[in-house]
Amino acid sequence: MTATKEYLAESELQKPTGRFGTRHYVVFMLFLGMANAYVMRTNMSVAIVAMVNQTAIEHEAEVFDDECPDTDYGEPEDPADRKDGEFLWSTSLQGYILSSFFYGYVITQIPFGLLAKRYGAMKFLGWGMLINSVFAFLVPIAARQGGAPWLIVIRFIQGLGEGPIVPCTHAMLAKWIPPNERSRVGSIVYSGAQFGTVISMPLSGLLADHGFDGGWPSIFYVFGIIGTVWSVAFLWTCHEDPITHPTIHEDERKYIQQSLWGKAGVNIPPIPWKSISRSLPFYAILLAHLGQNYGYETLMTELPTYMKQVLRFSIKANGTLSALPYLAMWIFSIGVGWVADWMLTSGRFTHTLTRKISNSIGQYGPAIALIIASYTGCNRALTVAILTIGVGFNGGIYAGFKINHLDLTPRYAGILMAFTNCSANLAGLLAPIAAGNIIEGKPTIAQWRIVFVIAACVYIFTATFYNIFASGTRQPWDNPDNDEPQKPVSIEAPAYENGHSNIANGTTTTNGTNGTTTTYRANNAAEQRQ
Repeated sequence: MTATKEYLAESELQKPTGRFGTRHYVVFMLFLGMANAYVMRTNMSVAIVAMVNQTAIEHEAEVFDDECPDTDYGEPEDPADRKDGEFLWSTSLQGYILSSFFYGYVITQIPFGLLAKRYGAMKFLGWGMLINSVFAFLVPIAARQGGAPWLIVIRFIQGLGEGPIVPCTHAMLAKWIPPNERSRVGSIVYSGAQFGTVISMPLSGLLADHGFDGGWPSIFYVFGIIGTVWSVAFLWTCHEDPITHPTIHEDERKYIQQSLWGKAGVNIPPIPWKSISRSLPFYAILLAHLGQNYGYETLMTELPTYMKQVLRFSIKANGTLSALPYLAMWIFSIGVGWVADWMLTSGRFTHTLTRKISNSIGQYGPAIALIIASYTGCNRALTVAILTIGVGFNGGIYAGFKINHLDLTPRYAGILMAFTNCSANLAGLLAPIAAGNIIEGKPTIAQWRIVFVIAACVYIFTATFYNIFASGTRQPWDNPDNDEPQKPVSIEAPAYENGHSNIANGTTTTNGTNGTTTTYRANNAAEQRQ
């Protein structure tokens, strides 16, 4: 069985007038939401340094390699200028605090993917981030009144609230973005992760040193306010899809709907689990996602440790340098997204070829950088440059496998992303575990080379599997022509007024027996013409 033509040709679609439409506003809000999510995820790693009394707790003797000379970068810290925190938390306890958010985040990926398919993604995303933001205000209270146990609980709940961010964002992109805009839009939205990190790291450090209420609490108050404002604005101004949006221009609504679904209505039948489980293009995305998280954790977590233990220089000691790789990835990912969409609209490249080229840049590039970094010896400047370039190239994934779910199945993209993102986050845990076992007690250049080469091999294997089995075409199991016939229902809505669609023009119903969701479109004469 082969899929029929999945979308109307570009020449058959009439693009809406105006450069900034409702879909662009939704993209902008999703970008800010992704940035806010990563701010909430990373700010504790900066805050905990200021929270803990570093001089009062016992430190294990850190092992350094003596192959490279001591660095002379930076001025030595004056102990008199050091501000010690108010908590006596061991290093292992700090690890539990930092990981508590992650566990809450991971366990909600698949449930929210399923719920978004059945009930819609927008409200889960908005309310989830609102919970995340509101509970940020409780972090200082929990730490001071209840200690580490209550802080772990609060951070775990924050992680639960952030769980919808990726699967629900994917589900909304599937409903709002035409196929030939997916590369650049996906790159823009998901690059919010790097943008949020670039903003969070230096600003959190500044607030920890000069903020109110003792410094570090202001990190959670400030970002809690920002997150709450975004959540309320998102819930107030954004809508699930173009059909239910009350003020979208009719020409933009019709352009989005016809580019995604053709001239038929939008019918979402039950999830074809058996077909998905047999889909090689799905497994291509899954493996690419697993390899990405393993390699990314090695790049961003282990290379700084390498520079501290072997090169005697910690890149995290300098806020500008620590933000450089994220900044490079943010800029490069947006550029790759625009180029990928140009490739599609030029007619010279298929969706499949475009995804494979973009993903090859995003995964082979960091693999080569890791191998080179393992042979740079004691050259600190070159190692920093390789780290920045490698992570920068990694931005190609956003026009590769990261947006590929939408090509395979616009109707089930959020669910597929929930499964791949959950699995990939679990795989990301293996990177520090593997590195720790390899370099334990002997952090030599030779041992670190093993760490880097393993990560590079993971990148290369998963990227190659993706290049062999990936597809950019809509799959037969998501072909509306293959859906079981639905009982016809006639719903007429009021006519359009002043070029805008009325909210009554789209009505969504859910069959509680089989979970089938059908959106009935307005009975508009213009839509009946073939």
